[in-house]
Amino acid sequence: MIYETVIVGTLDTNCYLVFCKQTRECAVVDPGAEPDKIFRLISEKNLKPLVIINTHGHIDHIGANKDIKEKFNIPIFIHSGDKQMLNGAIQTAMQIELRVFLEAKNSPSPDKFLEDGEKIRVGKASLQVIHTPGHSPGSISLLGNGFLICGDILFCGGIGRTDLPGGSMEELKVSVKNKILILPDDTIILPGHGPHTTVGEEKKFNPFIK
Repeated sequence: MIYETVIVGTLDTNCYLVFCKQTRECAVVDPGAEPDKIFRLISEKNLKPLVIINTHGHIDHIGANKDIKEKFNIPIFIHSGDKQMLNGAIQTAMQIELRVFLEAKNSPSPDKFLEDGEKIRVGKASLQVIHTPGHSPGSISLLGNGFLICGDILFCGGIGRTDLPGGSMEELKVSVKNKILILPDDTIILPGHGPHTTVGEEKKFNPFIK
């Protein structure tokens, strides 16, 4: 299993295409905006999308769900803790303005709710779901072979916001300590924004998790 990164939208969201090198079957993780940009890379790499996975339900991570789903006729997976964010949540004037600013569209309802420990098959490989609440109630991380896609829980030198509805600093720190930092030090951390890092680097240098 390997991955490609597409940086999309006004907030530079990292959308990940995680695919099996042999079958070219692919999971589209956090398509936040700019679907045409995502389509181009899918075509260039000759990939076969199977599923959309949202690490959480914030608009900058789900804004292209609709276009991706309609083009490839594939399901949307998310944890049930964030289901309300996909079910027509963008309705107030402020939320509509935010959607326009972020070049995002309302997402279709999810097709499946993910559970902690569940494995999602992608070709001959799989991604393991790890429930990592804190940034949002339904935030998840996805563990592959030597890498972890962690949404907005952990960044290079930082941690996710907890001041949005459903956020919890206490839960976030527990998620990072008990579910991410226990992974091997050479595990590559693929965050929702910004550069990649490793578990070992964050243990040494991240001031928020000392």
